[in-house]
Amino acid sequence: MTKTTRNPICLAIFFCFSFPALAQVDLSGSWASKNHEDGLERGAGPNPGDFTGVPFNESGRAKALAYSQSELSMPERICAFYSQWHMMIGTFSVKIWNETDSVTGKTVAWVVGAWEDRAQMTIWMDGRPHPSANAPHSQAGFTTGIWDGDVLTATTTHMLTGYLRRNGVMTSDQATMITHFIRHGDMLTLASQLDDPIYLSEPYYITRTFVNTPALMNSGGPPCIPGDEGVPEGTVPHYLPGQNPLIDEVMKLYHIPREAAIGGAETMYPAFRDKLKDKFTIPPKCTRNCGAPPPPN
Repeated sequence: MTKTTRNPICLAIFFCFSFPALAQVDLSGSWASKNHEDGLERGAGPNPGDFTGVPFNESGRAKALAYSQSELSMPERICAFYSQWHMMIGTFSVKIWNETDSVTGKTVAWVVGAWEDRAQMTIWMDGRPHPSANAPHSQAGFTTGIWDGDVLTATTTHMLTGYLRRNGVMTSDQATMITHFIRHGDMLTLASQLDDPIYLSEPYYITRTFVNTPALMNSGGPPCIPGDEGVPEGTVPHYLPGQNPLIDEVMKLYHIPREAAIGGAETMYPAFRDKLKDKFTIPPKCTRNCGAPPPPN
């Protein structure tokens, strides 16, 4: 009779080096954006002067109210990239893949491919530290990641100034973005938090969902070629304090009171509705962003 014995130390070494952590999931693939979520954010962008739910401090609000959409026609801004936050509010889908060590096969980075208006995000998984706060910033930023069970948590720093929302709400180059990548079958949810000591008094949160698609997806867009869009040389479009004509735009459209439209941390929370219940009236009809027309009788 043959007796078989197993060395527990050898078995432990085998399993440690042969298999990845069981909780980790494969994020690679082409992920299509579900643009019916936050349709205004995915499409033309939010209404001018609509800062509801943005936890502004006074500097952030002043910066947003000084914004003129005509600044996007300045030659130096026509082809300017958005920051990595645009991954949470933009229109485009994403392609994700992993970069591996050529010897061990271990994943050293997850890569979220570029869009035509956002730089590629490389999420370093090899334990490297973030650079000094004085190191150069870029549109790509610097991102590291760790697995927490089956959730990949990525922390991004060293971004340039960008847009929190595409109606003038800004982020500074001191902002930190924390994004959780959560896969459920063919669905990928991104839950992101932005902390900005310059423009925000509290963290700002947003989530969005992508769906896996077999379609071949590019990881970048066509080159951008700036042209003349009619902004005179030397002109910087802006509004001086107290002169933004669009500050009451959502009041005219939807009867949203100014104290709600101009944002602030208080407007993020449900209890804020109690302050407005005696001030809000339902508009007689919808005149913008009203959805599909009713079916015919």
